[in-house]
Amino acid sequence: MKVRIFPVAAAPARKLSEELAELRDRAGERKVTLREVIYTLGGRAYILLVLLLALPFITPIPLPGLSVPFGLAIALIALRLSLGQRPWLSKNLQRKELPAGFLRKLFAVAEKVLRFLEKFLRPRLTFLTDTPFLRQLHALLMLIAALALLLPLPIPFTNSFPAWSILLLAAGLLERDGGFILTGYIVFVLGVLYFVFLGEAAAHLVQELIHWFRK
Repeated sequence: MKVRIFPVAAAPARKLSEELAELRDRAGERKVTLREVIYTLGGRAYILLVLLLALPFITPIPLPGLSVPFGLAIALIALRLSLGQRPWLSKNLQRKELPAGFLRKLFAVAEKVLRFLEKFLRPRLTFLTDTPFLRQLHALLMLIAALALLLPLPIPFTNSFPAWSILLLAAGLLERDGGFILTGYIVFVLGVLYFVFLGEAAAHLVQELIHWFRK
């Protein structure tokens, strides 16, 4: 199966929610492998897969057990894209099974999110999505955000900031929407500031504990 690295502007494309709904219907309540997801999504498979894997983390509550495998898959795809190479996942990751009924639970949220986003998604500022160097730069940002997902921190919003960045960047690349790309960068910066705040708060807490023990 031939898979394009990035969407081609002239190629007709269905709405994101329609493509993912097809995957949901095919999956039903059985277990599904990432390989099946890639096959079903076809020409835009890897970017759509990145979007799909980021969706479970947009909620404020961290999801233990999923952030590492999903973050790793996103990171590997984004790494290849950032190098201008064809996306690729190892056979072990392609055989990774999503739990039975997982897609239906995911789509309960995903379809609402995507239908909301589709009200605003449209081709604009297309130089941000059609320039090869900038596409690789966006993929590099997704890679960094995916590495943040790999951190299993039991702290609210530590997954949601990088997940929203990935989601917005992937949607922007798929629909050639530079506005979504810019919003993805803004969310990424806000996430960095949030992590800095957490680091400073943790450092302050440690200092207070040291001071308290020395009394």
